[in-house]
Amino acid sequence: MEVEARIRKDILLFSESMKKVSNASLNDEERKVVELAEMYAKDSESWLKKNDVYTAFASIAYAHGLLDAILKIKGIYDEGK
Repeated sequence: MEVEARIRKDILLFSESMKKVSNASLNDEERKVVELAEMYAKDSESWLKKNDVYTAFASIAYAHGLLDAILKIKGIYDEGK
């Protein structure tokens, strides 16, 4: 798979994960982490538009990590996906 296509796929997967967390009851700190993850995902899109695939990939990977931590804390993390 081409690098740009992989990053776009990861951005879509992030959006799917955001749907999972959107129904969760979050405290203020968890909400801040989710907001930070969203900012990194948006940054990824911006870097991709600038053809900086390395930074775009790093940004979306970091966004996934932050969001996965919240999903795990809330007990809605899907280990297999």
